[in-house]
Amino acid sequence: MSTALLKLDNICASYGAAQVLFGVSLKLCAGEAVSLLGRNGMGKSTTIRTVMGMVTAQSGDISFNGQALNNLRVHQIASMGIGLVPEGRQIFSTLTVRENLIATARLGGRWTLAEVYRLFPSLQERQSNLGAQLSGGEQQMLAIGRALMTNPKLLILDEATEGLAPLVRQEIWATVRELRRMQQAILIVDKDVRALSELCDRHFVLERGRSVWEGSSQELLDDMTLVQGYLSV
Repeated sequence: MSTALLKLDNICASYGAAQVLFGVSLKLCAGEAVSLLGRNGMGKSTTIRTVMGMVTAQSGDISFNGQALNNLRVHQIASMGIGLVPEGRQIFSTLTVRENLIATARLGGRWTLAEVYRLFPSLQERQSNLGAQLSGGEQQMLAIGRALMTNPKLLILDEATEGLAPLVRQEIWATVRELRRMQQAILIVDKDVRALSELCDRHFVLERGRSVWEGSSQELLDDMTLVQGYLSV
């Protein structure tokens, strides 16, 4: 396998006195799509927040594109080429669609306003609407578009389709397929294991803040009974 774009090696992290991550390891290469699976509260979002510098890793190593991320600030990590679509979307509700998209834009890459509108035509139709006036699905599209406008080397989707209607979920997965065709590196958190098995190259499962399983999509399907044991309530 090629050199890792993102690598987590034995990461431990806490919220105050409560330890949440106990030696999480993960590897993602350029052009890959990788999923992070696990039940609610198992440490998936904390892993992402640790990658982004929102939570400090107490031990272990995090590197991106060969550079250490430990102890860097959030804006420094983002500027290295990681675009985050956070859980809950967190768009700017009082800004228009267009203002949301250009607020974090980084010039000189593939992703421009026109390209984001090509990917999400409904955003162009509603570019003058405030973020608060959008549906949940449109807000998720806007959050993805806003992350793409930073022209990231790695796109992270935390709970990619949570709370969305089935038709909207299909549209989000179609978008992910298009990004995959473009060789965009993606780390995805979601509960739709079947969709992820079709879209992702490899998968990592967390159980109570620990890495307990990893494998390819074929291995995921072959071990589905075992993996579902970690994912079921």
